[in-house]
Amino acid sequence: MSSNTFPNATILGYPRIGPNRELKKAVESYWKGDSTHAELNAAAEALQDRTIDRLVELGLSAADSSIPADFALYDQVLDTTAALGALPQRFADLGGPDGEVGTDAYFTLARGDKERQPLEMTKWFDTNYHYLVPEIGPETPFRALADGLAGIVKRQSARGNTLRPVLVGPVTYLLLSKPEEGAPEGFDPLDRLDDAVAAYRGIIAQLAAAGAEWVQLDEPGLVTERGSTLVPLAEKAYAALAGEKEYDGVARPSLFVTTGYGTAGDITAPGAGLAALASTGIEAVHADLVRGAIPAAGQLTALGATRLVAGVVDGRNIWRNDLAASLQTLVGLESAVAGDLAVATTTSMLHVPHDVTLEPSLPEHLPGWLAFADQKVAEVLTLAKGLADGTAGIEAEIAASDAAIEHRASFAGTRVESVRQRQAALTEQDIDRAPAEQRAEAQKARLNLPDLPTTTIGSFPQTGEVRKARAEFRAGKITAEQYDQFLKEEIARVVALQEDLGLDVLVHGEPERNDMVQYFAENFDGFAETVNGWVQSYGSRCTRPSILWGDVTRPAAFTAPWTRYAQSLTEKPLKGMLTGPVTILAWSFVRNDQPLGETADQVALALRDEIADLEADGTAIIQVDEPALRELLPLRAADQASYLKWSVESFRLATSGVRPDTQIHTHLCYSEFGEVIAGIDGLNADVTSIEAARSKMEVAADLAEFGYRRGVGPGVYDIHSPRVPSTEEVESLIKTAIANVPLPQLWINPDCGLKTRGYEETVASLRNVVAATESARAALLAEVPA
Repeated sequence: MSSNTFPNATILGYPRIGPNRELKKAVESYWKGDSTHAELNAAAEALQDRTIDRLVELGLSAADSSIPADFALYDQVLDTTAALGALPQRFADLGGPDGEVGTDAYFTLARGDKERQPLEMTKWFDTNYHYLVPEIGPETPFRALADGLAGIVKRQSARGNTLRPVLVGPVTYLLLSKPEEGAPEGFDPLDRLDDAVAAYRGIIAQLAAAGAEWVQLDEPGLVTERGSTLVPLAEKAYAALAGEKEYDGVARPSLFVTTGYGTAGDITAPGAGLAALASTGIEAVHADLVRGAIPAAGQLTALGATRLVAGVVDGRNIWRNDLAASLQTLVGLESAVAGDLAVATTTSMLHVPHDVTLEPSLPEHLPGWLAFADQKVAEVLTLAKGLADGTAGIEAEIAASDAAIEHRASFAGTRVESVRQRQAALTEQDIDRAPAEQRAEAQKARLNLPDLPTTTIGSFPQTGEVRKARAEFRAGKITAEQYDQFLKEEIARVVALQEDLGLDVLVHGEPERNDMVQYFAENFDGFAETVNGWVQSYGSRCTRPSILWGDVTRPAAFTAPWTRYAQSLTEKPLKGMLTGPVTILAWSFVRNDQPLGETADQVALALRDEIADLEADGTAIIQVDEPALRELLPLRAADQASYLKWSVESFRLATSGVRPDTQIHTHLCYSEFGEVIAGIDGLNADVTSIEAARSKMEVAADLAEFGYRRGVGPGVYDIHSPRVPSTEEVESLIKTAIANVPLPQLWINPDCGLKTRGYEETVASLRNVVAATESARAALLAEVPA
């Protein structure tokens, strides 16, 4: 074991996509065949080097393991799967001679191939990051295959940098896994904990041989609803990993266990989970002190010599730290712990952009309120200095922090009195509609749709031509009139394509929208948009969350004109497309100076005004997407009822001003539908479309068990993979849906919007969807007695 103590200041992780999305470009070039494996590796290594050099420049030490090695070509959970060699049986042929997972095998797990769907993808805790779900069975192999991570450690050591390699911890890894298809009934991947721990021991030994002095093991699973029952499993796992100072005669690295995203273990005894981990012999344990509770004094004492790493700088939002308050928290902790105290972020900074200074276009008032990843590193270092030397050494930084907080609170736009008065006047009638049965009859008469009506979720592929036209308009190279004409031509082409495909309910394709949230932020007051504020969503997919900094209003209609134009091109019903209030909050950086529910209602009122304009234009179907409804669900059951109340009511506030014969749709993706089905029912939407293809229509059983009686479109085409589903594959999914959902309620649609796909695969897939639907209709007709 290294004799080095844990650094006084550290971060749990850093954005890995690159300030200019270098990794995205390198990976996608490799996928297209435009670059070689060697070129991909060279690009990844160059980005790693620049990242570490930047962190050293910001003040983190290159010599004391304060910099984490948390790189991933696609996903940190997938990286852990590869390090364990934990290939599901359906991908067993991808393993090398010793079970190793090469680059092409790695990407096949993530993206699938012609014959196989990829690993399922779902949200990482309550964030907008998506991870690839491991598939674990009783016979899934576990090996120690840390060559990739060990190679990073060795290469950086040669550059003079001692890094701290990072893995998802064994308990969280298995918690986030699903039973492999064919596993015995009742099998839980956590049943394999002993086997996994043995492999982790081997991985840690390989990292030690590579020169690692500390290893970081992330265990955010301990902050979930199952946290109390998982702590004993974590104790067992870490007693096995930390109980010996040497592995087979070789000193093991020191172990640092993190517990971001909330309170570890029993929330009624804050700190007990940390104390339990400390009892195993690990050298450092982390606590999230922004979303989690401050540990009780007795639990802090129980940490003994295990160093407490205090997460006081928010790794998930972009507001400047209240340095005076954070330092006060740290001083209180220091007086109670027996061992040393270190300062850190609450989580990896995977969830925030790189650097505020890369944002030249933000409103003048805003940059001083913000801290992106680089600024958060400075905050960690400042607090560590204040903890070590007292406030005298950081007086200027505290004064600047206080001034920014005061400026933000008093700035015009932070509070708008007319918005506050409108909220105060709301009543229960504003979130209610006519009974669902009455609405269904009125909508049936107005729309006259066939059984199994087909539609898409909203967006169509954003081609290079669309992106080029948008960039030229923003740069002033084409006029507003020229850009509008281009958009009209694109909309007309998309509407004609849908007519040709034979879809029943059409969309305009959304070519005018850069992003389903940013587009709304650009048209609402109270928001600001970044230029380079990219955040990884999954794989090479990045988003630029808008900044919701003040009270929200809608100055003028902005979706209605495009919908009105598109509807003029077709006799078929065409959906108006909006993003819901919860998703706008979830996929933005939201103000933290008032309850989320209040902010959600402001956004809902702005959407309500837009919906009124759509309906006035004659739009018969209006879709208000809420793919993030499950995402923001608190990790603890005790907090979920209040969340579902305000989130559901904000949706209803947005959508309840319409007539009975106007059909309200919503959409949810990767939302673990079964966990929030009662809340989704409470949305009171007429039709809900959901992700279901990659999970092979597992949600159908949830629908049947709940007795769901509203319209529903479980997806039959997985758009998060480039593969084209066959007609037979889609038919199989439709049959499963029909067996579980009453026919009048069932819609046929893809899992999600088509923005990120190419036209060739999109058209082929939708043709197969329509053909499969027609086949299902014919089969149903044949079953009707003569």
